[in-house]
Amino acid sequence: MTELPGRRLLLVHAHPDDESINNGATMARYAAEGAHVTLVTCTLGERGEVIPPELAHLTGEALGSHRRTELAAAMAVLGVHDFRSLGGPGRHQDSGMMGLADNDDPRCFWQADLDEAAAELVGVIREVRPQVLVTYDPDGGYGHPDHIQAHRVAMRAADLAAERDFRPDLGTPWTITKIYWNRVPRSVAEEAFARLKDVLDELPFPASAAVDDVPGVVDDNLITTEIDGTAHAAAKAAAMRAHATQIEVVEPWFALSNQLAQPIFLVEYYELVRGERGGARTGEPETDLFAGIPGIPGTSGISGTSEVNA
Repeated sequence: MTELPGRRLLLVHAHPDDESINNGATMARYAAEGAHVTLVTCTLGERGEVIPPELAHLTGEALGSHRRTELAAAMAVLGVHDFRSLGGPGRHQDSGMMGLADNDDPRCFWQADLDEAAAELVGVIREVRPQVLVTYDPDGGYGHPDHIQAHRVAMRAADLAAERDFRPDLGTPWTITKIYWNRVPRSVAEEAFARLKDVLDELPFPASAAVDDVPGVVDDNLITTEIDGTAHAAAKAAAMRAHATQIEVVEPWFALSNQLAQPIFLVEYYELVRGERGGARTGEPETDLFAGIPGIPGTSGISGTSEVNA
């Protein structure tokens, strides 16, 4: 990595596939515009449930290794060259769903020391110097321990990265200007599921998910920012399809291993939780994650590697 573009976006996710479902259109848009997009994935999703019967033999570390290849394919589709595993591949393992014995595994992300894991991310922040960070809300969107921990690590790392006395060996302090949490406005989710009900009989999925099954659904008034990714619909769907162990895509719908249909959202929504809103009239959402950030020069290209160990 030599010269960084003027706009730099960091996303922190729990497992491979979360990024494509939640932010695929956003990532594709900013990558296409020449921004530097960095994805940090905290686990390899070793405890994920596998959909295709021909891949059902994959479990544990073998599944995690396979999901790394799926992530690489998804990132190639989205045009993202800088994607990393927190602490290096396999450093933190999937914790499983909340309440399972898997949560007690000392190798799992849920058991990771918060400041140690945050320090692994601080190194990335100080290297890439993002103006914008995207991650989950305190509940991780839907209560999964790895999502909750990803939120905690991302927010803690953002604070520590700015502290002059914290780990000077990790680089020059850097303050992230704007932090966003992934959201979906309830009215949008309800309208999409109403459309899904009308076509469900035409889909290969036996039933529909519910609005509250969608991570991050909140009242509309919490939405501060919306990114229109309709121009990147094909890229988002293809990136999701690349995660074949976890997702079955029938555009504009998809299902996880529970086989419950849900919509693919091409407009992606966010709540600004740190920083100042910009570029929008009072009461209207931002349409650019970088809106209002002063001193951002024009974008330029950047060469990157397929994967960098964080």
